[in-house]
Amino acid sequence: MKRFLVIAIVAVAVLAAIPFLLDDGAPRPYQGWVEADTLLIGAESVGRLAEIHVEEGAILTAGQPLFQLDTTTEQAAVAAARAALARTKAELDLARAAQKRPEEVDVLKASEREAIARLELSVQELDRTRALVRQGTGTRASLDVAIATEAANRAALDSVRSEIALATLPAREENIMQAEEATHSARADLSAAEAVLLKRSVAAPAAGTIQTIYYRTGEVVPVGRPVVALLPPENVRIRFFVPETEIAGLSLNQSVRVTCDGCEPTDARISFIADEAEFTPPVIFSSEERAKLVYKVEAIPAKPETLRPGLPVDVVPGARP
Repeated sequence: MKRFLVIAIVAVAVLAAIPFLLDDGAPRPYQGWVEADTLLIGAESVGRLAEIHVEEGAILTAGQPLFQLDTTTEQAAVAAARAALARTKAELDLARAAQKRPEEVDVLKASEREAIARLELSVQELDRTRALVRQGTGTRASLDVAIATEAANRAALDSVRSEIALATLPAREENIMQAEEATHSARADLSAAEAVLLKRSVAAPAAGTIQTIYYRTGEVVPVGRPVVALLPPENVRIRFFVPETEIAGLSLNQSVRVTCDGCEPTDARISFIADEAEFTPPVIFSSEERAKLVYKVEAIPAKPETLRPGLPVDVVPGARP
């Protein structure tokens, strides 16, 4: 009786394991497919597509040119900004320079020499007049005239020297600061215009394969619409579903074996395990999987370049880490 009971228990265990075993006793693989997160790359502004540098299926490196929009308007804006910057720089140089040209300063210096000569002559005349007054041969009126003449010539010399000093000074500090701020603003406008021009040419943000080209040369690309779809290898995932009765046997970073029809088997590493169960997705058509609660699991393939998005795969878990 005990022997019969043991045999019955073993038979039930074997029957229970049949759905999860293959004919050769190996674990039944989980069904899934290759999932890919493509990068939809477009321009930041509307424009006519001037040139496409890639073709569908091309393998690119990061930074490789993808496409370019028409740049006629942007190049004109850059040229205008450069001219504005050159103008403000000239105004700043003028504000920092002397207020008079060298030729004008030379004229003032000649006037200074003339004023010095007149002053020296008036000083000599004043000395002679004073001497004559002391000797009694000169009059007080002539002395007053000599004193006034000397004072006038000295004032004239001081005036010319002030004009020379003013001519060699730059503009007022406020004017210089205003010119400096105008130069900074013009330089910022030029940088902004150059940035807009640079953005009309779009390069690959990462290495990958061109999946789709949505526009051709000559077409107008609206804002926010992708021009090309790029698939980086690191964005390829294996997505499969595990019954709730078996999810405890999987863990993050566990290796799995991925096989598919007509492709070379490859290894992958589990990177995601869902926290909540869901019903079997409709893409899994086997009668054994239908109407079961499963957990979504994702794995990173070791050779993503050998897999194609949407390809059905079978996944067999390896030993836990």
